[in-house]
Amino acid sequence: MLASLLRNATLRPYILLAALIAVLGVVGGERVLSARTLYSVFQQFSLLGPVALALGLTMMIRHFDLSVVGTVTLAGCIAVLAGAQSPILGLTLAALAGLVAGAAQGALIVRLRLSSIAVTLGGMLTLIGVAYLLTGNREVAYANRDIARVVDSALFGPFSLRFLIAAGVFVLAGAVLGRTRLGPQLYSVGSDPKAAMVAGVPTGTMVFAVFALSGLICAIAGALLSFSLAAASPSALSNILVPAAASAIIGGVSIAGGRGTPAGIAGGVLLLCCLQSGLTAIGVEPYLQDVATGCVLLLVAVMDSAELTRRFEDLKRLFAPAQLKPKEPVA
Repeated sequence: MLASLLRNATLRPYILLAALIAVLGVVGGERVLSARTLYSVFQQFSLLGPVALALGLTMMIRHFDLSVVGTVTLAGCIAVLAGAQSPILGLTLAALAGLVAGAAQGALIVRLRLSSIAVTLGGMLTLIGVAYLLTGNREVAYANRDIARVVDSALFGPFSLRFLIAAGVFVLAGAVLGRTRLGPQLYSVGSDPKAAMVAGVPTGTMVFAVFALSGLICAIAGALLSFSLAAASPSALSNILVPAAASAIIGGVSIAGGRGTPAGIAGGVLLLCCLQSGLTAIGVEPYLQDVATGCVLLLVAVMDSAELTRRFEDLKRLFAPAQLKPKEPVA
């Protein structure tokens, strides 16, 4: 029963999450199982979740958006610089910048048939360079402290406005992929682009739209983070790409494309956030947290191995009790 559940890519991160909470609870006790730790987990989800979702969507169509780092960074800087008097204006301009950046990269990939790795690597460097240019290579403070309190204040228990927005993005993405024809079309593009094109799926439009959406999601997350911190820096978020990719893979997204769900990605993000917050609560050094994250990722890779599944099936047949054949009646 457990083995079959673990083979379900969407349910697996939640099973691992339950096991992790149990272990951390035994080791850390009240230091881990507290309202403060829960709030910390959801606050981390508010940034990592949307970025992992954006990256995961591009992975589902057999691409990879490295520019998520630059989009989050630039959007945060724009939101702070343009939103001093009007946070809505800052958020709008940041979202627009992310949408345009993602759409431009998607257009290059589709029209010129370029590698998404090369295009988005260039996009990442360009966006970060623009962020340095706008801020003058320094941290920019955000004077409107009231907005920081609004986006981070707990509204319903440990849930802040920033978390609720991030969770809403996941719910919307899950509804679109699971309830509309866009979902099967997206998975078909990731599974076999040529077959999808033959079947009438607008593969180019799909790739363009996913990259534009990726830019929009990351920009909103970056702007809200800068409002939360009441500051923006062109170099503060350079390390978000690896945990975002790890969260997507743990959540069941295949690098080869054609597989993954927003619910699974959310589970992968929660698993990593709980791991980091729990280990921090019990005093584990940051470099050991990276080791633990790597071990979880390796465990998921092993569970995904087709060879491992085949060997388990062989063992089950080997140790299964022999079924007695009914005796044939004597003539």
